[in-house]
Amino acid sequence: MQFVQEERKTIKMSLKYKRVLLKLSGEALMGSDPFGINRETIMQMVQQVKEIVELGVEVAIVVGGGNIFRGVSAQAGSMDRATADYMGMLATVMNALALKEALESLGTKARVQSALTMQQVAEAYARPKALQYLEEGKVVIFAAGTGNPFFTTDTAAALRGAEMQCDVMLKATNVDGIYTADPKKDPSATRYQSVTFDEAIKKKLKVMDSTAFTLCQERNLNIVVFGIQKMGALKSVVLGEDEGTLVHN
Repeated sequence: MQFVQEERKTIKMSLKYKRVLLKLSGEALMGSDPFGINRETIMQMVQQVKEIVELGVEVAIVVGGGNIFRGVSAQAGSMDRATADYMGMLATVMNALALKEALESLGTKARVQSALTMQQVAEAYARPKALQYLEEGKVVIFAAGTGNPFFTTDTAAALRGAEMQCDVMLKATNVDGIYTADPKKDPSATRYQSVTFDEAIKKKLKVMDSTAFTLCQERNLNIVVFGIQKMGALKSVVLGEDEGTLVHN
């Protein structure tokens, strides 16, 4: 037991990032299912979160809702955009509650804060309280995006990452980084180890939407794009290993 504790202490000292904002897409929760939440997939994700929390990393999460409903999807049809976006925000609350339940089933304490007020299911977003939870070692899951229509959950992640004074935003995708071309279509595509914000704009690399990207650049909030499906990938990122692609100023 003492050896394990000493090993964790050594790893904690070597952490590259002490407080992170993890951005999960709603689609990532589907796994191989056509929609909804795949239990095996969500447990694999929260197991990785639990692993870095035990190393001493403070973790905030912003989750999308595309596995249930997206305001800009074909599902919305001719629906009023604002109404559709609010429906998408509600979908993120469902995903946040699922993440919280999964984390706590593994013994990791978590709290959900929603940008839309719904006292029966989640706390209202409050920055001081969220910072307190992070310092206490609890995972804070931010739901309902920014609470405003026309803004994506990527923008919500950039905003919360800046507000929580995170060291980095970790954008989890189904690809292990940013490539010179689509690796599924072009076998010769190579992964960028790192790229500047300006280079990403010049090369038209689709990291995230422009509003979120600009906010990260202005607030000097670096982004690491990595593949969440690979077990241990999240731990590798926080330890500063060659995992994913770093986007920086």
